[in-house]
Amino acid sequence: MNARPLPPSRDLRLVHVDARDRRSVVALWPNGPSFGGEELAICAGPCAVESREQILATAAAVARAGANVLRGGAYKPRTSPYSFQGLGRDGLALMREAADLHGLAVVTEVLDPRDAEIVAECADMLQIGARNMQNTALLRAVGETGKPILLKRGLAATVDEWLLAAEYIALTGNERIVLCERGVRSFDPSTRNLLDLAVVALLARRTHLPTIVDPSHGTGVAGLVAPMGLAAVAAGAAGIMVEVHPDPASAVSDGMQSLTFAEFDSFMESMPAVAAAVGRSLPKRFAGSLKATPPS
Repeated sequence: MNARPLPPSRDLRLVHVDARDRRSVVALWPNGPSFGGEELAICAGPCAVESREQILATAAAVARAGANVLRGGAYKPRTSPYSFQGLGRDGLALMREAADLHGLAVVTEVLDPRDAEIVAECADMLQIGARNMQNTALLRAVGETGKPILLKRGLAATVDEWLLAAEYIALTGNERIVLCERGVRSFDPSTRNLLDLAVVALLARRTHLPTIVDPSHGTGVAGLVAPMGLAAVAAGAAGIMVEVHPDPASAVSDGMQSLTFAEFDSFMESMPAVAAAVGRSLPKRFAGSLKATPPS
């Protein structure tokens, strides 16, 4: 008689909620931005770094509005090979410059295991995008850098598949992992994806890792980003990731879901009341060098 396979959740030895006696808080550096504590992590910036002028203006705007992490793509995974693929190392350098000028941390995506160390030299947090959630070689490579990892949910990944991807990273000895819900594929084209906010509460019962939400990719519609971002915080998310651009109409990618500076300001003005209702607050401005050694 064939043995019935164990449920995938039985293999969650490091990231399962029972693996630790308290919930994880992932700090990017001592006294800097963190994920899972009382303060929300607000990650904001363009889908792609397009120019020095664009990223400097965006970093200034999101920092002024209350963000503490600058997001942006230097290496871009695109459906079409003819679409803009990012500025690569030049984009990394521009993000670092913009973040340092405005007291922000940097989170950006890694596409290739060979680039993990290169990206880690500039970024405070390495992102694994939805398309690469089950790229095990890449998961191991980013884990071995020792940097905090932002792990996005795959396009149609189950919760078990997502958590097992986190387990691959944790097996490198690096448990500084933050999960990011960004929506899953649906039959309905009204929104880009189906944003699963129920998973925020579910993950709080399944893992000790913090979870944030990306309402930009989750909806694909700029007008839905703020309400879904607020709903994510109300559901218990440790933070949000939002796309912001000086001129969304001219963006080289994801302009339809990017907020203008004024729209992001309005969104952030609505955030304190919702955050306070669930025992959280917006980031306080902090001091310290982004080049400080990350906490062990």
